[in-house]
Amino acid sequence: MTEKIVVRFLDRTTPPHILTLVLMAGLGAMSMSAFLPALPHMTEYFNTRYDVMQLSVSAYLATTAILQLIIGPISDRYGRRKVTLICQSIFVAATLGCIIAPTVEVFLLFRMLQSAVAVGLVLSRAIVRDMVPQNEAASMIGYVTMGMALVPMVAPMIGGALDEVFGWKSVFWFLVAGGLAVLWLCWADQGETGVGGGVSFAQQVKDYPQLLTSRRFWGYVLASAFASGAFFAFLGGGPYVAVNEFNLSSFWAGVCFGAPAVGYAAGNYLSGRFSVRFGINWMIRTGAIVGSLGLLLATALAALGNSSAILFFGFCTFVGLGNGMVIPNASAGMLSVRPHLAGTASGLGSAIMIGGGAALSAFAGAVIQGGGGSLILLVIMTCCLVMALGAILYVMWRETQLRHAESPPSDL
Repeated sequence: MTEKIVVRFLDRTTPPHILTLVLMAGLGAMSMSAFLPALPHMTEYFNTRYDVMQLSVSAYLATTAILQLIIGPISDRYGRRKVTLICQSIFVAATLGCIIAPTVEVFLLFRMLQSAVAVGLVLSRAIVRDMVPQNEAASMIGYVTMGMALVPMVAPMIGGALDEVFGWKSVFWFLVAGGLAVLWLCWADQGETGVGGGVSFAQQVKDYPQLLTSRRFWGYVLASAFASGAFFAFLGGGPYVAVNEFNLSSFWAGVCFGAPAVGYAAGNYLSGRFSVRFGINWMIRTGAIVGSLGLLLATALAALGNSSAILFFGFCTFVGLGNGMVIPNASAGMLSVRPHLAGTASGLGSAIMIGGGAALSAFAGAVIQGGGGSLILLVIMTCCLVMALGAILYVMWRETQLRHAESPPSDL
């Protein structure tokens, strides 16, 4: 659907309210970030190494990437609502499994199953694109993710406080409560919006080349992937830097982990406010430039010996600011290349974005533990945002090329 329609809260006969979309996506963000301050204590509890425990981030992201390749097409075939309810139920069960896990191997298995919560990250965007056209979708996704950004601001702080007072398992009980609440809300409010219902998998496979051969689609995907890669590198190396380089407690580490989320909320607000006026490409380019410049300054200061928790985490706000402008607009772009494959495009785009993030998270964690410190982490994040800028500049060049072509190419 491309026309605005009536939405009534807690009415399953209408599309979901924006609050439901925010909480669907926010639950996934909470699962990703709430337990980060507890990682050192979890490493001690399971009597393992930090790089093994860090797999709870990178392996989770890798599984999330794989699942999103499946979630999108299934939701195109069977509908957004059914897929959402099933995946969120799996998340609640897997979170309980994390709590009772006797060994780190069992914990990591249930942690990977928790990635079913990625349904909210994928389908909240696809549902928006079901409801409104491209530029309005960018604006609405910006508002959805702006609200979602509040979660990683407070979730690490809550997780750090719970870890200090009650131990790391209390963080996962907190996630169980959140999962049950969002599951009920989706059951009560989420009406079906899928436009691909009734389309067979064979037909979807037949249509894939329309999506996969579009250079604009890949440009938007890579812009989103590289921008988010900066944040995932932060997730991989940030906990180690906070505890081992800056000697922060679980609570204060949790406070510092909210720094990118502050920037993300600001960037999402700018996306919601200005995407319709200036267009998605302008917003993506501007976000990548702003993020790159902020991190280049932070890297220069660190290289000159000005390293502290305040400077490092303060400048990581630019990671969030850039992502808040790049990701909602790049998401709207990739979903609009083939609107009838919006779920598939969302799943594939998210899989590439998060799969790359898993690799960068593991890489950053390994480099940091090897003695790289906060400086090398800043270098990794800066390179990611510079590559995001290159991707959107390619898209803009491609669109200029298409406008001057004599006949419209197949990927318009």
